[in-house]
Amino acid sequence: MVQLRWQKSSYSEGGADTCVEIAAALNASRAYLRESATPETVIAATSAALHALIGGIKGETLGLASRRTG
Repeated sequence: MVQLRWQKSSYSEGGADTCVEIAAALNASRAYLRESATPETVIAATSAALHALIGGIKGETLGLASRRTG
């Protein structure tokens, strides 16, 4: 298996168990997501699909209720 370099989300709360992490394949064709509390569970997607998901979340175009706090 390819060794991935995981990066924590800037929105994570700083606790070791509350972080969303992302890693990209060397050729940038696939992206990987995981929750730091369960690092053995990894979601893989194409970079384009992940980009579209994040864009939809930021633009609130996915029909999801806003769950921002603070």
